[in-house]
Formats: sequence, structure tokens, C-alpha cells
Amino acid sequence: MGFGSIPGFSLLDASIPDSSQWGQPKMPPNILNPGGDTEEHFSCGSQGLHQKEEIIKLYLSSDDLQIHCFFHSKTKRSSEEFLSVFTSGGLAPSLEIINSTYTGTFHFNLTLYSVQANWLIVIPRENITKSTDVATIEQWLVRISLQHGLNIYTTEGTLLDTVREPILQWKLGTRITKTSVTKLYPHVVDLKVTKCPCANDVALLGFIFSPAGNGVYIGLSFSGFWKYDDTVWYDLTDMIYSQVGEGHTELSVVDMVLTNHFFVILTSLGLFISKDLRYPSDPVLKFSRADFCGFERVDYVKGKLWYNERCFANTEPFEVDYVTVTFERNRTLSEESSCFYSREPFFEWLPCLPPLLKQTKSVASTVIAFLVDQEHNAGVYLFHNQKATTVSVHSLKSNKPISKQKFPFFTFPSSFSSPVGMVFHPRSHFLYAYGNQVWLSVDGGNTFELLADFHGDVIKSTYHSFYTSDIIFVSRSGKAYFTKAGLETYSNIGSITDKIFTLYYDHMGFIHKLTPDHFVAGGPHAALGNSKVIFGQAPDMGFETALAPQYITMNEMIFYAYVPATEPKENVYTKKFSNIHSGKVIHFRNSGKAYIRKIFQHSTSEGFLSAVIAEVIEPFGIEDVNQSPCLSSSLSIAEDQGFFKLTLQLQTPGAVSSFKDSDIEKTVVIPGYSSFLITNIVDGQNALAQATMPRIVPIGMTFVKDSWFLYDFGQRNGRAWEIYTKPCNYWFQQHDDSLSLNALKYVDLGKSQALQVKVIPHGKGTQILELPPVKMIVGNPTVLEVRAEGSFDDADNYLMKISAASKTLLQGTTSLAFIVSEASTDCFVTTFVPIMKSSCSYLKSMHHIPSAVIPLEDWLSGVHKDSQGFNMIKTLPINYRPPSNMGIAIPLTDNFYHADPSKPIPRNLFRKSKKSGKFKQCANVSTREECNCTHDQKFSHAVAFSDCREKVPRFKFPVTQYPISLEIHSENGHVPVETPYLVTVVEVNERENWELKHTVPENVKKLKIYLESILNVPVYNPSGLNLSIKGSELFHFRVSVIPGVTFCNLVEEFQIYVDEVPLPFPGHTLIAIATAVVLGGLIFIVFMLQIRNIHPWDKCKTFLKRNKMNLSNTSVYQPSH
Repeated sequence: MGFGSIPGFSLLDASIPDSSQWGQPKMPPNILNPGGDTEEHFSCGSQGLHQKEEIIKLYLSSDDLQIHCFFHSKTKRSSEEFLSVFTSGGLAPSLEIINSTYTGTFHFNLTLYSVQANWLIVIPRENITKSTDVATIEQWLVRISLQHGLNIYTTEGTLLDTVREPILQWKLGTRITKTSVTKLYPHVVDLKVTKCPCANDVALLGFIFSPAGNGVYIGLSFSGFWKYDDTVWYDLTDMIYSQVGEGHTELSVVDMVLTNHFFVILTSLGLFISKDLRYPSDPVLKFSRADFCGFERVDYVKGKLWYNERCFANTEPFEVDYVTVTFERNRTLSEESSCFYSREPFFEWLPCLPPLLKQTKSVASTVIAFLVDQEHNAGVYLFHNQKATTVSVHSLKSNKPISKQKFPFFTFPSSFSSPVGMVFHPRSHFLYAYGNQVWLSVDGGNTFELLADFHGDVIKSTYHSFYTSDIIFVSRSGKAYFTKAGLETYSNIGSITDKIFTLYYDHMGFIHKLTPDHFVAGGPHAALGNSKVIFGQAPDMGFETALAPQYITMNEMIFYAYVPATEPKENVYTKKFSNIHSGKVIHFRNSGKAYIRKIFQHSTSEGFLSAVIAEVIEPFGIEDVNQSPCLSSSLSIAEDQGFFKLTLQLQTPGAVSSFKDSDIEKTVVIPGYSSFLITNIVDGQNALAQATMPRIVPIGMTFVKDSWFLYDFGQRNGRAWEIYTKPCNYWFQQHDDSLSLNALKYVDLGKSQALQVKVIPHGKGTQILELPPVKMIVGNPTVLEVRAEGSFDDADNYLMKISAASKTLLQGTTSLAFIVSEASTDCFVTTFVPIMKSSCSYLKSMHHIPSAVIPLEDWLSGVHKDSQGFNMIKTLPINYRPPSNMGIAIPLTDNFYHADPSKPIPRNLFRKSKKSGKFKQCANVSTREECNCTHDQKFSHAVAFSDCREKVPRFKFPVTQYPISLEIHSENGHVPVETPYLVTVVEVNERENWELKHTVPENVKKLKIYLESILNVPVYNPSGLNLSIKGSELFHFRVSVIPGVTFCNLVEEFQIYVDEVPLPFPGHTLIAIATAVVLGGLIFIVFMLQIRNIHPWDKCKTFLKRNKMNLSNTSVYQPSH
């Protein structure tokens, strides 16, 4: 509903229609005439017209999807004029619907809708999705542009299927009004938010109460918490008390997790798990309580839930959710553990620690967090004790962690003294451990790299967006730090002053601040405004010390950070460069800026303990004689007790030239030699300084006026330099048809998938290095064989080609990460994380190609005649069953066709026929209408829908050499079924009188023989496979691809009805024999009569003559009166 734009999307070349590029945000493309008096906003919506909202939100119901697009304007007339101009030019909007595996394009009508100033498109639901079952599905992204392929006035939003989203099919409890919710505010001390892994706009918000409050109150949003009034609030208090009894008090939410199929709530009175959300039976959602022996309210209120968020749309057998609960106390001798985990359906909760670890490591350590890494099928532990913080990884066997470690323990340095938790970035393999420091692992917990050190402050929570790869760390002091998944740098983006709040990323990566009584919507970090409404003005990331610049070339310099010898040891870190400064820009107050490229830490250099290499974008301003009179003299350098003595020598008699106290912390720069940071003024002619490069100090040399310069990067006169995030410096482009930032690719057995990405340098300061700007990381290298090739083109763009192949029978998932390490955190895309599944695509299927194509309208009418007038469609009798080998009148199959329970069953006279035959779709109903057969089911060849099948293809007897043509359909197109995809063919009703002919290449003969011995059925080569049928009526065949050549269960069924069949044996023989007997008998009788001189014809003529004479001589007697 309403207004939206694509933040961060830029089109480099409008002539490239099928490319997706992300990078530096520009003016939102849906704002027209930004310099004029009015603004025209290209807007689209499905719920009413002329609503101006921040973003498009579309909802797919059981009805058709209707979308109106229009221009917002101050006057209706101007909007109509705008649309008329575009329409007369042949322009109308187009709609793209996108998820990780699908991209579909729909075009609006070129004519305007009625007399309204808007375009209209109506899309039938089945054109988007034919499924209506409740299941975990991806929320779609929608992209509407005025001209398809050119991104003219492009606007972006989301499309949510409200029919299938599991949590939306339930009432969570008793619905309450906003007035009732308002009364709860005084008791709220914290908030918890959780969101659907596949549809991040569907989210739940829970109130955490002080002891004065009581109850479980949860708000449900299906629009991403954009508006407070759109949130539906539920009271679950009665449900909790029905499980634990009414005698308890001080009930409150503690933590929540919404998995793909379940809703888990940790309360002060226990852990509660919902029913499977996919199977709505009751209107109100039911919960069950997990029992942990020995744990009471004081333990539950300190508990935490841990969950690795992954979207399991089109769930594979190896994909399953795990949830962990930890309690902040050491286990006693009578307790198994203070950490428990479970896999869905979360009936059984097991101790996290394997038996061996219970006896060793856990005695002295506490389990801070335990996560299950689905990519590696391993459990990752974060341990902490008074001596160290460690990570241990254990493989899972039978869904339980084994005692043997997968990797050696990783021990963090002692500075990581306050660990709080551990989290996987959604849909990726990036693992973050956080507390007073943040550490990043990209190899499943084997190794970690320090990302950030907050020293006295501690990160209490993290917030993630899978779509934009944004991550925000919020500390206990309220400061917010920002990074992108996989980057080794971060930024300070401000702070939050609210006492009670939580943050939340919606499906498109917009950040929201949620408080008990109102919501504040920001934007993606790269969007205009940079979410200042939530975090305030981005702070200066500079620190209070002096910098000493040292030129390397005209465009490259080193900045040394000075630490006085008297600085207390505990404050040294406040005067050093750190990871937060990597990739940032140094601004100088007067003029000049430089991009920081690399950070160095020096543990032995006195005075300068850290430094950065920076690329000069704009020259820095230097001091003049008015600011520093010493510049009017020549300068000589000499050593002086560990320092360097700078001495002025007056060149112009009568000139005033001397050092001043204000020159302290200024830097003397001499081209080609070391720079000198002035630390002390001895007198007007002498000063002591610290050399940045002691080995190239020009001792004993004198430099005349204007051959040396003075820079003021100190703080004595007020710090004149600042550090901020630099603008986006790279654009990212995909080179395939996928428009998703999180593409999902399936790799079948023996197949491969290819990806291409291009990184495009953008803006000033983008240094072209010989090293590739893209780093690729494979989450689980054992699943797929991944190869990468990279090269620079003539425009210095970097192109990387990736091939992922499945070579073994191992099924699993791995994420690939393409990280532009040098990219600014202000870029919309710095990390591209496609997911590869070594598995069967849900879009892959096998299809039989009939020898004659019959149009749908002919199927509906039941008539389609060939060139000889033969109708090729057979309408089956009601409750039809094909014949058996015992005869037409004795069907033995369980399959009914064209079923109608209200009608009699033909061919049901014999006892065996009466025992067979079972309704499927029509079971337990009384009429055909109650079978609820859909249009697709009525035309389906699948035996599962035989009840619904009414019409089948009809052929004239005999059927000879019918070609069985098979194709495999997938997201990559259509390909014929060929070797090594050997097949088996069976008749599902166990009929005979058919045979197959095929040719077997020499290279597959041994494979065929081996498979037939294993499968105990004939195996055929699908190439050139022909079918001959000598029986009558319906034959129903199932063709299956043999196992071991694909992860897919490729099965296809087709039906053939054979009609106009001659009488079966012995009908013809009996008729011939009877005819022969009759003719032979007649001939024999005639022969015998001739032999005996008997003339039956003469006898007959005499007899007839005699009767005629008797009739003529007969008279009638009439008596007299």
C-alpha cells in the first residue's frame, strides 16, 4: 500500500536490461522534478488509492491481486496529465515478483483505469502461485518500474501470501484492544521481538514486565511494524496458567523465538512450545510446557533462547530447526545441565553437553550459548570461566553432539572477559561472538578474528537483516555500532536514548525502533537520511590525540597517532587507531580529506603506537606564517637525548620568527624525509619533536624557508580533524537472470551451477589494486566442489565466475559469500550471499510429452477429432475401473476413475471386485461435489487423483510403437531425458498385454543388468523408448527414473485408453466354428436328400397345390329363414 523507492539501487547503463546493480544511493527514483515547486511521487498499492506511505506493502489473498499505480500530486489534474503523457508515449508500469528462486514479470494495461488517474493490473492468484496449503514460504519482493528493464521511476516493496503464512492462520490468544495495552506500559521494563525466518515482515513483539506486572502479552504484525495501530495484540495469560496452575504470580515474557514451524516462548514460569503452525485445527493456538527438573522462576527469568535463523521454504529432509535454552547458573550435582536443546517438534529437550564434556570442561566452565550449525551439521559451544573464554565445535550424530571435537578449542585472549552470546547471521555461515568485544568466524567456529573492542562497554544485543546484510550491535550504554556481514570493519552510527526499546529489521532491511507505546521507522543504513531519526547524527569517530602526517607519495600518506609517555596504561587504547577506523575518511577542518586503507599497530615504537595508510582525495591545508611565524625561518635537525631538536635559523633580518606554544602537536613535514611531531617548545628558536620515521631523519641538514611545511593535526588548539564513514566506493552487479540478493541455487547430482558477479569501482579514492577486490568464502566445502575464476576488464571492473558442482551423493546446504573487503559500510551491498543446495530443486520434474497435443478447450468439451474423424478424448464412465487379467467384467484394481460416491459402481458383481476399489479424494463423502476436485486434479495423470480424472487420451486399437517422450523441466529450462537417466515403467493397475522396445548402448548395458538385479524390475533406456498395447480400455503407466543418478524422485504418469477393439479370444474362434458347423450341416443334409432322390421342393409345391384346390372347392351353407 502506497509509496516506496529502492534505496541504494543505481542503474549504470540503461542499455543493460537484465542486470542488477547495487551501490551508492542516489535521489530516490520515484521522486520527479526534485528541483521544482512540487514533487510527483510514483506510487502503487493494493489497498485503496492515493495513500502516501513509506513503502509498498502488497498482500496476496485467495482472491486476485489488484494493484493500482499512480502519481501523488498536489492536484488531481496534474496527476492525470502526468499519466496521460506517459500513456500516450506507450509507457505503462511493469511488475516483477522476486524471491530467491523465482522472478516473474507482469505488465499493466496500457490504458488508464476508468476515469481514475491510475494504472491497474489484476493478476489471478494461480498465475503467482497455485499452492494454497499452509506452509513456510518466502515473502516476495516486488519491483514496479515505469519501463521494464530500464528502472525508470522504480519503486520496490513486498508481497505477502496471507493464505499460506503459518502464524497468520491462528489467534494467539484473547485479542485485546489498544486501550488495554496502554494500561500495561507502566510495568514494561524491556521488549523482545522475533520474526518469521522466511517473511521478516511477520513479527511478534512481547512485553517483559517488572514484578509488579503480570501476564503474557504479544503483538503480531504482518506489515513490519510500520504502524503501531496495525499491530494486533493478544493476551496469552490464561493459556499459561492453564498449564502451570493459578497459584503462581509475576508472570512475564522472558524470551521468544519464531521458527519456521513453531512458536517458542520462554516465560518466568516455564518454556512453552506451540503446536505445529502448519496445521491449523483450532482457532486459538495451543501450547505445551517443557519440563526442566529443578528449575524455578528465579532460573527462568535469567534464561535465554538461542536460534540459528534460516528460511526452510520448500523444506528438505535434512533441514530442521533447533532451539537452545540456557540458564545463568552453574549446574548442581542433582542437575544434568544448565543448557538444553531440542529439534522440532521440540518434544524432547536434551542437555547440550556430550557425556565427556560434562565430566571435564563443563565442571569449570559455563555454557554461554549453544548453536546448531545446519551447514556443517555441528553444535557450536561458547564457554566461559574465570580464566578464559573458548569455543568448541562438535559434529552431530543422530541429532546429538558427539564427544569428539570437530576442531581444536579456540581460546579467545583474556581481553574478551565479558562474553554475552553468539549468533549466526541469518542465512549465512558468518558466526559472531559478542560481549565487550566482537569476534567473527567464517569457518564454522574453527578460528575467529577480532572485529571490535569496546573495552569497558558491553554489547548486549545484535540485530540482523538477511536482505541487506546489515548488522547493528547495541551496547549497554545505548551506543549503536554498524557493520555488514563478513566485513572486518564497523562504524559508530549513534546512540539510542530510550530506556525501553528494541530494534527490528523488516523484510526489506528497513530498521525500526520499537518502544512500548510507539514505533519509529528508519531506513536501510545506505538510504538517504541514514536512519538519523533513530540513532541521531552520526558521531565523529576521531579520538583525542595528535596525528602526525607522513607523505609517501603525492597521493598517499601515513598518519601516526601519538601516545604521550605519561598516558596511563588503561587509557592507551583511547589514543590509537582501531578496526573502527578501517575504510573511513579523515576530514580536516580547513580543507582536505583522505581515505584510510590500512591500520598498523606498533608495540615497540615509542610515542606512535598505531598508524594508518591513507589515500589523499583532497589536499590538506597547511599552516601559514600568520598562524605559525616559525615558517619564515630555515630549519635544522639534530638529535637530543632520544628526541630530535628542531632549530630555527632566521633568513630575513628583522623578521619575527619563533616557535610558539600553539605549535605544540603540530607536524613538521619535509618532503622525502621523516616528519616530526612537535612535543615541547624549549625556547623561541628550539623545539623537541618525535620523528615518524627515525631511519630517514636528515640529521645535520638545514632546510630553507618554503622547503618544509607545518600541519596542525593536534588537539592542543582544538582538534581540527574528524573521522567519518566514507561514501560508497563500489557497485555490485549480478550477471544472471536472478534479481535476488539472496539467490538460492539447486545443484543436482552430477550437475553444476554457475554464478557471475562484477565489482565496479565507483567514486574518488577507489584505488585499483592488483589483488582481487572480492573475497569468496564457501560455508561448507564438503558439500559442493566450488571453483572460482576472476579477472579485470579494460575498465578496471573485476569479474568473478563461479562454478559449483555436485560430485557425491552427499546432500546438504552451503552458503557462498562474496565480500568486497574494501567497500564502505555505506554501500547498499558489500556482501552477496547466495545459497547452494546439493539437492533436488522443488521446481524440477519429469513430464511425458504426448504424441498429439490436445488444446485445453477441447479437453473441456470432450471432443478432439483427428484427420480421420476419430475422437481422441474418452470420457470415462462414472466410477470406472479398468479390466483385470481375469476379464473386463472383473476389475481388481483399487483405483477408481471419475468417482462419484452417490452413483452405483459398475462391474461390481463378483466377490473379488467388491473387495477391491477404494476412493481416495472422494473417501468419506456422499457426492462428487464434496470430493472438492480442482481443475488441475481433474486433468492430472497422477494415480493419487484418479478419483477426479474424468477424461483421458483415446487411441484406436492396436497401439503400436507409441513413442514415450520424456522431458525434465526445471528453472534452467527443458531437456530430454537421456542416459544415465535410465527408467522403470509399470502399469499401476497391474494390467498386462503391453510391451516396451528400446535400444541399449554398449556403455550402459552393465549398468542396466546391475540395476535390474537390485531393483528386480526391468530397466529401460528412455531414448527411443516405444510402447505397444494389445489390450483394451484404460492403461495407466508410471515412469520412474532409477535412484543414484539424481537427488530427485522423478516420476511421471500417463494414461492411454484403447478403443474400437475387436472381440477378444475366443469370441472370433467360436463364431467361425459355429458358422462352419451350420454351413457344413446344411451341405450334408442337401447331399443326403440328393442321394436318396428326395426332392423336398417338389413335395412342398405339391402340398401347396393341394391346399389351394381344397380352398377353391369349399362352399358356404346358408340356412333358410
